[in-house]
Order: sequence, then structure tokens, then C-alpha cells
Amino acid sequence: MPSRRVLSFTGSDADHFLQGLITNDLTRLEDGLLYAAVLTPQGKYLADFFLLRRGDAILMDVADALADGLIKRLTMYKLRADVTITPSDLNVQRGTGPAPDGAFADPRHPALGWRTYSEAPESDDGSDWTAIRVAHCIPESGAELTPDSYILEAGFERLNGVDFRKGCYVGQEVTARMKHKTELRKGLRTVALDGEAEPGTEILAGDKSVGTLLTTAGAQGIAFLRLERVSAGMRAGDAVVSVSEEASV
Repeated sequence: MPSRRVLSFTGSDADHFLQGLITNDLTRLEDGLLYAAVLTPQGKYLADFFLLRRGDAILMDVADALADGLIKRLTMYKLRADVTITPSDLNVQRGTGPAPDGAFADPRHPALGWRTYSEAPESDDGSDWTAIRVAHCIPESGAELTPDSYILEAGFERLNGVDFRKGCYVGQEVTARMKHKTELRKGLRTVALDGEAEPGTEILAGDKSVGTLLTTAGAQGIAFLRLERVSAGMRAGDAVVSVSEEASV
């Protein structure tokens, strides 16, 4: 399980501050766990995370590798807002089996199970998270989500990570234009692999590049593809590649 960090946002301006920055609608916190991201002004991915309201605080569950850079970016936007960002003493526990009391459903996909937050050590129930991610085309930071990613190409609409009615946020204009004025020509797909191929292998249709294989689990993988070039008989290394219809952007 990748290490997570739980941050606490407090202060009279915390809600307004976050609402103007994240891709999702903070009012949906009343429904439970919220999945969202922060983007650059050019609409590219910076970090994804979960948000949870607990008492007077909003908690942010974010990958430890992203936390310091995200805090720095958010502090830059804070200016004179009454918002304090502090480390929390809570840790993340997650699993796919029976949910314990106080657990929250992962909003991205039912197969991702539940998450809880407590002072107990960070833990999971031993689920094969990579296989789950690959089967349902769930991107992860550092693998499918990179500084070059656009969240719609990464499937954030399908994963309940973006709201198109909430109003402005950083990167909103680019995201809205991709949604309403263009047809996505690139995106993540779950692919079937007949043969061996390593993550990072280029996918070819004849001599034309179709995309890149990013993560593998058994005979499946997640690939970033140029969708208009997808065809029968694609190859990645020694593997024949075909697109699964189950999970798509």
C-alpha cells in the first residue's frame, strides 16, 4: 500500500478556499468521502486526494509523495485567507472485505472497497490493489497520473472526481473546454495482453505508435492510447494487445 498522509484544514475560510481550487464540489462532503484533484492553471494534474469532513476540520487523504508539494502549492494560494493546514495524527486503513464501523466507501469504484481514518497504523487487508486498478482502469499517481496528465483523459468523470456545475477552480476552463468543445482523442484503457510486455513498452499498430503500456497485472494492463489509432493486432513487445470494453474513459 503506497504511504498516505492525512492533512487537516481548519479556519473560517477553509471551505471557500478549497472550493476555489479543487475539481469537485465541496458541498458533496455531506454524502461522505469526496475524490478530487488540484490542477495547474493550464489544466494539468498536480495531485489527487480524498476529502472528509470531521468536526470543524476538513481532512485530506493524499499520497505521501505528493503531500509536501501540494502543501507548498496550496500555501501559495492561501494569501490572507483564514485557513490553517496542519498534519493530522490519523492514518488510513482500507480494504475490500466487510466494512468496519465508521468506514467510508471509496467513491471512485465499488471494487475499491472502503477507507477508514484512525490513530491505528496505516494498513490494508491484503487485497491485490494493482489487479483491481487494472481491471477497472483506475489511475494512480506516479503510474498513470503524471504532471502531463489531463484528468478527463485519465477518467476522472467516470471516477466521480470532477464536477462540471460547481463553478470556477484552478484549471477549470481547460477542463470544461475538453468536456464540452472537443472529443477526447487520447485516454486510459484497460487492455488484454496475450504474451509478455513490461510497463513502459510502446504499443504499435503496424509501424504507427498507438500509446504506452503503463501498468500490468497478469494478462491485463492499463495503457494510455491515441484512440483513433486503436485497431486489431496491436503489439507491445512480444504481446498482442486488445482493448477491453469494460473499463473506459
